[in-house]
Amino acid sequence: QVQLVESGGGLVQAGGSLRLSCAASGRTLSSYAMGWFRQAPGKEREFVSSISWFSGRTYYADSVKGRFTISRDNAKNTVYLQMNSLKPEDTAVYYCAAGLMTITDMRGRGADYWGQGTQVTVSS
Repeated sequence: QVQLVESGGGLVQAGGSLRLSCAASGRTLSSYAMGWFRQAPGKEREFVSSISWFSGRTYYADSVKGRFTISRDNAKNTVYLQMNSLKPEDTAVYYCAAGLMTITDMRGRGADYWGQGTQVTVSS
């Protein structure tokens, strides 16, 4: 129903910035929560941030609040994750996600649809 493709990952020094993009296609996103999860080496996948496609309301994990910004471009069917002040502990594969749920439910429940992931590596 929804296909998600991430891009924008790469290697960056601590303190630097990256912007991830997630291009969505398929069923309309009007009622969806969109978001980002990440999985670091040896760790479980964790919630990063979510956004309501319709309203633009946002929600963040405490670990990224104040450093990361999630946004969406409705005309391009694209969700972004602007990552500033990156730390080595931000190193992970970042996954775009979508689901018919609230932005807060995505944190606890996961998602219905997933992208393939994009690698973010932050060097010390």
